[in-house]
Amino acid sequence: MTRRRPSPLALAAAGYVALQAGKTAAALRAAGRAPAAVEPSPGRLARVVVAQPILSGDPGLEDALRDNLLALEGARFCWLVDTDDPEAQRVARRLAADLGRADDATTVVEVVLCEPAPDGTNPKLWKLQAALDGCRPDDVLVVLDDDTRLPLASLGALLGGLDRATLATGLPAYLPGSTLWARLVEQFVDNNAAVTYLPMEPVTINGMTWAMRVADLRAMGGFGPMLRSLTDDLAVAGRVLDDGGTICQTASPQWLTTTVPTGGHYVRLMHRWMLFATVLLRRQPLSKVAAISTLHGTHPLLLWTLLLGTARTRRPGPLLAVLTVRSLLLEVVQRRIHGRSLQRPVLSVVSELAQPVHLGHGALRRTITWRTHVYRVHADDRFTPVPEPAR
Repeated sequence: MTRRRPSPLALAAAGYVALQAGKTAAALRAAGRAPAAVEPSPGRLARVVVAQPILSGDPGLEDALRDNLLALEGARFCWLVDTDDPEAQRVARRLAADLGRADDATTVVEVVLCEPAPDGTNPKLWKLQAALDGCRPDDVLVVLDDDTRLPLASLGALLGGLDRATLATGLPAYLPGSTLWARLVEQFVDNNAAVTYLPMEPVTINGMTWAMRVADLRAMGGFGPMLRSLTDDLAVAGRVLDDGGTICQTASPQWLTTTVPTGGHYVRLMHRWMLFATVLLRRQPLSKVAAISTLHGTHPLLLWTLLLGTARTRRPGPLLAVLTVRSLLLEVVQRRIHGRSLQRPVLSVVSELAQPVHLGHGALRRTITWRTHVYRVHADDRFTPVPEPAR
């Protein structure tokens, strides 16, 4: 009697479940070994400088800045504002003035006006150098995007990470957005961050939240050697690793808000992220490229295989089983690491199915709009201007 061979749908389902379960187990194991999320002592908090490059335009800007002032009471804040951004100056100065009127305030806020970055210079790194120049040698610089909320315990995890490594980086998670496109971005990040960042040895950082000792940062030349890089996260991570340093990936979340009003904004954002993902892969050895591609590029293709196979055979069983297991595994990871479920079941699946499309877009279209200029990207530190078409 011959044994019946498993159908392609059954093989795809088994492969998806095995891959997702393995990534989940690896992420949970790494989370258990990560620095503990504990609130730092007032003395240690007083040596923290929270550097935030600020741009106006986000309707949630003021709330995000205020939330960090309340959460990180006792730290020093350095708000880096462009001289040609009067709205950001107004928000920053009003919050600083409100803080100054509080009799029991232990938090210090400095608003630093920054001249526009020279052409071809990364504007975020340009601002961060101004913050670094104002730090004391024994300070810890915490870089925090202006749309990111850092809980006090997550700051404690970053500081604990610096007891192990040269740089400590956080784990991004999104608060609910107001549009369909914002929710798709949320699902892409929330469903992938933990199982992407935690299991593997870090090759990059979460540029929205990271920390370094000022002495270590200055010893490797500060931000000056990185100013010609398009992406601050790849530049900082590459500089640390090339200098012989190490990166600690924490498992404590930082909460972001995002404004993605239209489908065009969504496509451009995902294109930028995927383009820079391909830039990162080009810098890795072939073995690591193969590992990253297998672990993080295979499951959307298997999901497509299941979806198309189900439409062809009209046998929904394998697909429904996979979607059920997938949802349960995401629930386990998110409740363990984020303390709550973050998935929206339908949008979560749509976001995963869209990933190969966005990756192909990023790999094929090598141009990006940066500070009103269009560049063709060859590498993080090598890009050429694209001339405007003749009229």
